[in-house]
Order: sequence, then structure tokens, then C-alpha cells
Amino acid sequence: MAASPTPKPLANSNPGVTRAAVDAAIARFSPPLPVAIALSGGADSTALLVACAAKWPGQVLAVHVNHGLQAAAADFENHCVELCQRLGVPLTIERVNAHAQPGQSPEDAARIARYAALDRYVDRNADRLAQSEQRPASMALAQHADDQVETLLIALSRGAGLRGLSAMPAHWLRSGVDFYRPLLQVTSADIRQWLADHGERFVEDPSNADPAFLRNRIRAQLMPALRAVFPHYAQTLPRSASHAAQAQSLLAEMALADWAEVADASANAPHIQRLQALSPARQANVLRHWLQHYCHSSASAAQLQELLGQIAACTTRGHQIRLKVGGGFVQRSKDHLAWYNPAV
Repeated sequence: MAASPTPKPLANSNPGVTRAAVDAAIARFSPPLPVAIALSGGADSTALLVACAAKWPGQVLAVHVNHGLQAAAADFENHCVELCQRLGVPLTIERVNAHAQPGQSPEDAARIARYAALDRYVDRNADRLAQSEQRPASMALAQHADDQVETLLIALSRGAGLRGLSAMPAHWLRSGVDFYRPLLQVTSADIRQWLADHGERFVEDPSNADPAFLRNRIRAQLMPALRAVFPHYAQTLPRSASHAAQAQSLLAEMALADWAEVADASANAPHIQRLQALSPARQANVLRHWLQHYCHSSASAAQLQELLGQIAACTTRGHQIRLKVGGGFVQRSKDHLAWYNPAV
């Protein structure tokens, strides 16, 4: 199925407002240069590239990940090539195999393949970067406020904790490079109107209309209802995600402080008696930290609750702990906890 032509711009009684939303977001955006734009060819990344290329001439690169999953892939790539040639922006094409494995959703497969391609791009030696002699100092992705709302709704539907309710971060470090999402406070409608005001074309992804994808069902069924009841949801829900992210950051700081107190340095594992001196909430917080950073795993809410109960009951030398947690087991080893993964 070929990609659709650029749709008719959305009606807007005050286009100056939409221009201000996009322009204000770019004005606030100050990444280390040169900055590479993850360019899909859709409306959002096209707007981000055009705006950044105008703000930093000669300091913007672009990378397009061709997933090869649909006939429209060629249309996306051609649009990116033509756009970058017109703007004078060096473009690198990364082709990936994004087909889902058994038990994996197509969305997850595409996302994993995409980030792996971006990692390869930023890690590549400068002299191997196609059409460019510069290694990007930062990378920008074009997710917007509506994407953030969708992510938050999915997290809520899964009963996520603060980490999940934080949705997508506006800034993070990956492979030694700063990643940014400068358009997280801008709606999709504002971005498309900005493109129309500037006479810029983009390619519409035909998969955006496929109800097999959860995000498309949210977009088609939930978003209109939210808009009818809560007209400002695209501003308020991302704000809630930002509050959750701030709270999660505080929990991460507390986990580091508590880890310094409870860790058995010789084993990089929590000492049981030292854990017991903390409140259950702080125990849970520091255990999540241990599992994530030292065991590369995570616990479900039920698993973590059971582990806290076992820790509280561990008052004699003979008390044993061996619980399934994530992809492995947490067990008692003398006076501290240990992580065991039978698959490794």
C-alpha cells in the first residue's frame, strides 16, 4: 500500500497560535550541536527538521530508518532524500529488519529495530557517516503531545507505576549522546498547521489508519471523546506525566542514597538486616534499583510484595528466600540477597 499524499491542512481560526506553539518549542530547544534529527518523513519529523535546519544552518544532520515493512517505505525514503537535498542537510539511511518475532508485537519490533539503528548511527566513526564529516553531539525525535497522551493512557491501562506514568522523557542519555523530544508540548494539529503555513509537504503513513494497532484505536476512538469532555487534555495530561517524571526522579535519588546504606559492597547486593531498617516503601524502592541496575531485571507488583513479606519474615539464620522475580530468582545468601538467573 503506497503512502498517501499530504492531507489537507486542518482548519484553524487562529493559525498564529499554532505557529507560536511550534516556534516556541524550537526556541526553547538548545541541544549540543551538531544535532541529528530522526527523520521518518511524516509530518512531525518533517516539521522538526525544517525548523531546526532554519535555526542552525550547517549544524543539522538527519537519519532515516527504513523499516522495510510496507510498500510506503520507498515513498518515505524518497521524501527524506528530496527534503534533505533541498535543505542542504546531510542524510544517512539506515535499513533494518523490523519483522516481529513470535510473541512480539509489530510495534515493539519496529521500535527496538529503530533504536538499535539510531544507536549504530551515533556510535559510528565520523569518517563512515554518509555525506557528513560530523558525528552528532545530540539526537532529536519528533514525538508530540498527542503521542505523550497515548503513551500515558497505555500506561494507565496497564496499572503502571510512576516510571510508566512518566510516559516519554523530554531528555535522556543513550550511547553517550543526549536525546531530546522538543515537541512534546505541541499537538499534532499544531504541527500540521505549521507545515501548511510554511508550504511544506510530508508523507502520511498508511499504517496510521490500521485498527490492529493499539495506538491507532486510541487515536480514533478515545481521543475524540477526550477532546469533547476535556478540550485541553493535550496540555493537561502531558503535564501530569511531567509531574510523575519529577516524582520518579526523586525516588531515584532516594534509591541511590538508600543503596549506599544497605548495599553489601562485596556482593553488590542488599544486606537483609539493613533493608529491614527501612520502611516497606523505601525497601521496595531500593530493591527496584538493585534489580534494574545490578540484575538487569524488574519485579511485578505481586512479586515485589511477596519479596517484601519474605524480607520481613527473615529473622532467623535458617529462614530461606527463593522467589521468582522477573527473569530469574531472588534468594538468600548468608546475610544478603542474591540474584540468580538459570538461563545464564
